[in-house]
Amino acid sequence: MSDGEVRIAREGPVAYVTFDRAAARNAMTWDMYQQLGAICAALKDDASVRVVVFRGAGGKAFIAGTDIAQFKSFTSAEDGVKYEHTMEQYLVAIEALPMPTIAVLDGWTVGGGLAIASCCDLRVAVPGARLGIPIARTLGNCLSMENYARLVASLGPALSKRILLLGDMVTAEEAKTIGFVLDVVAPEAIDARVTELCAQLSSNAPITMRVSKEAIRRLQHAGIPGGDDLIRQTYGSDDFRDGVRAFVEKRKAQWTGR
Repeated sequence: MSDGEVRIAREGPVAYVTFDRAAARNAMTWDMYQQLGAICAALKDDASVRVVVFRGAGGKAFIAGTDIAQFKSFTSAEDGVKYEHTMEQYLVAIEALPMPTIAVLDGWTVGGGLAIASCCDLRVAVPGARLGIPIARTLGNCLSMENYARLVASLGPALSKRILLLGDMVTAEEAKTIGFVLDVVAPEAIDARVTELCAQLSSNAPITMRVSKEAIRRLQHAGIPGGDDLIRQTYGSDDFRDGVRAFVEKRKAQWTGR
C-alpha cells in the first residue's frame, strides 16, 4: 500500500490541499502528516492565498483516520503521549491558518479525519457522508484534551458522547442540523458550491476574518486542562495493544479493561 501524499495546487487566490491515498480511503500515514505540516507552514505566511480548501482524493472519503498499522510499533504509554502531542501540532497548524478554510467531506470522515475537518472553518458534504470517531469499537485509544475540546465545541457534549461511547457514525444530514456541516450538496454540484463559497470568502475583509478566527480559537482553547495522564492510561493498556492487533488482523478485539 502506498504511503500516499498530501499535495497542494493553486487556482488564483484559492489553495487546494488534497489528501491522496484513495486505495486506503485516504488514511493518513506519518509521511502524509509531515507533508500536511509543511504545507500549512508555507500557507501561513502567503498573503496571496485568501482561502484554503481541504479534500480527499477518490470521491469516497475525506480521511478515514490515521493508518492503524502504524500503531503496531507503539510499545509504551509514552508512545501514545508523543503521538497525541505530535498530532496536535499538525491540527493547530490548520486551525491557526490566517485565511478561511473549507473541508469538503465527500465520504468517510473518521477519527483523525474528523479532527482535521473540525479544525477547518466551514464544511460542506455530499449526501450520505459519514462522520465519527469509533475508537470505543475499533482501536481502544483516546483523544488529546485539545481534540476533546474541539469535538465538544463543534458537536456539543451529548452528540460527542454518542460518537465516543457508542461509536456511532453521524450522517452529514444530521451534522447539518447542528451547524457542523454548512451544506449537504449532491456530488455533481459540490464543486460549484465550493467555488461559490471561495468567491464569497475571497471578497471579504481578510483582516476581519483573520482576527475573528483567532479570537474564536483562543476562546475555544482557553483553560483546557492537562490530559497526559489519561493518554498514558489508554495507550499503556492491554486493551489498546489488542485493539491494534485486532484491527490489523480483522477480528473483534477482546476488551478486558486492563
